Amino acid sequence: MLDPKQITAVILAGGEGRRMQGADKGLLSLWGQPLVAHLQARLTPQVASVMINANRNQERYRQYAPVITDSLAGFAGPLAGFEAGLSHAPSEWVLFVPCDSPLVPADLAERLCAAITHPGQIAVVDDGARLHSATALLHQSLLPSLNDYLEGGDRKLQLWFAQHELITVDFSDQAAAFTNLNTPASLKQLELAGKK
Repeated sequence: MLDPKQITAVILAGGEGRRMQGADKGLLSLWGQPLVAHLQARLTPQVASVMINANRNQERYRQYAPVITDSLAGFAGPLAGFEAGLSHAPSEWVLFVPCDSPLVPADLAERLCAAITHPGQIAVVDDGARLHSATALLHQSLLPSLNDYLEGGDRKLQLWFAQHELITVDFSDQAAAFTNLNTPASLKQLELAGKK
């Protein structure tokens, strides 16, 4: 089995935050700490190292982990973050987690690693209701395929995934752990619900 302690986790904080009125989502506060700090604390015990993919406020993000930026201009989406992570991570396997999912489970890396049997596969979280496509484990050997896809002008995650063997990993027992804080209302709701 792939050892989670040999992989790198990359927190995807490179987006525009359109549904958050353009806010830098990873730096939004939840229970007195930025979202990126919650993720850094949850991921660090699970993996060999943590990095942050950010395209603005890099100095602030560097307080939490090394920062990598997209090579593609203009906030090109999660696949641009995947490209940056696969290009810069010190490990062959890279776990990607969006910065707006601060409650990811303590066994996220372990369960995704357990599902993988060869480098051509992509392991993705399924919460029982939907796929969380940006929460995925990928091998660096997929980088040429990803570069070709991005150079063709496409940005849709699912279309690129369709070119590869996708392994969906059942997390329906922890569906709430993948709550996405996409809007100010969802962030406020979780803030009021209290720390888990």
